[in-house]
Amino acid sequence: MLATTTAGGGFTVWSLFAASADVFTGLLVVGSLVAVGLIIRFAIEIREPVIAPPAASKKINELIERGRADEMARVLRGDETMVARTVRAAAEASPRGRAAMRAAAESEAGVIAGGLFRKIELLNVIGNLGPLIGLAGTVWGMIIAFTSLGMAGGEAGPTELALGISKALFHTLLGLVLAIPCLFVFGLYRSVVDRICTRAMAEASGFVERLPAGEAPGGGSS
Repeated sequence: MLATTTAGGGFTVWSLFAASADVFTGLLVVGSLVAVGLIIRFAIEIREPVIAPPAASKKINELIERGRADEMARVLRGDETMVARTVRAAAEASPRGRAAMRAAAESEAGVIAGGLFRKIELLNVIGNLGPLIGLAGTVWGMIIAFTSLGMAGGEAGPTELALGISKALFHTLLGLVLAIPCLFVFGLYRSVVDRICTRAMAEASGFVERLPAGEAPGGGSS
């Protein structure tokens, strides 16, 4: 047997892991490492101070109140946060009228929010693939176990058969261990992204309405 036993005769998790090592186990381990990296990365990037810092909104509000159009344009060009990008898109569309400004702001905000949701969607994909890969490993392990039993003429004892089945089921456990944290964190980050984007879009919409607009198409004022 590949698995080693403890002093009390029981199998350790590590020994069962080593005994169950195959391509499916490798895929689940790689998926776990990728998931940990993504979770750490999102913990750094998916935050209000990064996506839509209140300080940036406060600065834009002050410049609009003072009517400092030139300074605001300079600030917006150097700011890649959500509120700044949305207001910048509206300001660039101002010669086409108020309706064009609103449309440009909505489009830019949608692009930013969509990018954030697509980014965290990787965790959802990994979380859903984990149990499937684990199940595939379990089925493969069961096939091997029963094939070995058949080749032995059905003479394998309950201990050997139970060990083979436990090795196969270990893949399912690994898949669940991968999936549960990924799906939990995905749901958590999705809620965070939705909250931050909703606040940022509301703030940007208020700023857009206060920006000066040019002549609307057709010669009428906006």
